[in-house]
Amino acid sequence: MWFKHLHLYRLHDAPQLDAASLETALGEQAFRPLGGNEARRLGWSAPAGRAGTQLLHELQGQRLMTALRQERILPASVIREEVEERSEAIEASEGRKLPRKEKLAIKEQVYEELLPRAFVRSQKVDLWWDSRRQLIAVNASSRTRAEELLDLLRETLGSLKVTPLASQTLPMRAMTAWLGDPGARPADLVLGDQVELKAKGDDGVLRARQVDLDSDEIQQLLESGRQASKLALSIEGQLSFVLHDDLTIKSLRFDDALIDEASQTDDGDDALVRLETDFLLMTQALAENIERLIEWLGGEAGSAGDTPSA
Repeated sequence: MWFKHLHLYRLHDAPQLDAASLETALGEQAFRPLGGNEARRLGWSAPAGRAGTQLLHELQGQRLMTALRQERILPASVIREEVEERSEAIEASEGRKLPRKEKLAIKEQVYEELLPRAFVRSQKVDLWWDSRRQLIAVNASSRTRAEELLDLLRETLGSLKVTPLASQTLPMRAMTAWLGDPGARPADLVLGDQVELKAKGDDGVLRARQVDLDSDEIQQLLESGRQASKLALSIEGQLSFVLHDDLTIKSLRFDDALIDEASQTDDGDDALVRLETDFLLMTQALAENIERLIEWLGGEAGSAGDTPSA
C-alpha cells in the first residue's frame, strides 16, 4: 500500500461528493477488460484487489482510489518485419516497387491483425485525495501516467480543476542552497547520497549516486554554476525521498518506525483492515511532511499571477 512516488496537485473548487456518491460515480467508469481490437483501456479498480470490491476507501477525509491500466504490447520491430515481408512478396510476384501509400495500408492491416494476439500488460496506479487539504497525489512513475489518471477522474466527476502543486521558491534554487550551505538546511532535513546537477550552458547533466554530498568535489561543481535538479533528502524519523525540480517526489521510503507501527497493528488477518490501516498511517505522515516541505520552500505559490522566485 505504501506509495513510492508522488505527483502532487492542488484541487480547486472541489466537487462536493460524499463517499456513497463518489463510489457510484467510480462504478460508472469501472475497468472492463480489453476488447480484441483495443490497444489500451483505463478504468477504476478495487484498491484491495481480490480482497475487496470497494472502489473507494475513505478514512478521516483521506480517499484512496486505484485505476487499472491495460495495454497491448505490439513492438514496432514486429510490425516492421511483417510489413517488409509482405511488401517484398507483393513486389516479387507483381514485378513492381510498392509506393509508400500501399506500404502504409499494409502496415495498418498488419497492426489490426496482430493486435488481438499481442501480450497484455496491466498496471495499477493509486490516487490519494486529501479532501481536508484539497490535495491530490498520484503514485505514478511518470507525469504522463499521473495526468492520464487525472483525466479519468475528470471524466468520472464531470469536471476537475487541478494544478500541479507549486512553491514560492523554486525547488532547484532551494535544493542548490541546501546542498551548498549546511546552515541553510532546515533542522530536520538531512541530505542523502544522490544528486543531479544541471549546468546553465551546454555542459549537460551530471548524476552522482552513493556520494558524500558535502564533499569538496560537489562544492566545486556548485561554484562552477551547476544547480541541483534532483536531490536525495530525508526528514528525520519520517521518510526519505528524491526531490525533483518540478516538486515531484520519487523513490519514497518510509521510516522503519512507521512501518513497524503499521505491522504491529492488529488487523485480524483481514486484508481490508490492513490496507486501510497502512493507508491512514501513510497519509498522516505524508500530509504532515508535504506541508513542512512546502514551508521550507517558502510556502505554496498562489494561483492569481504569483510566480515562484527564481
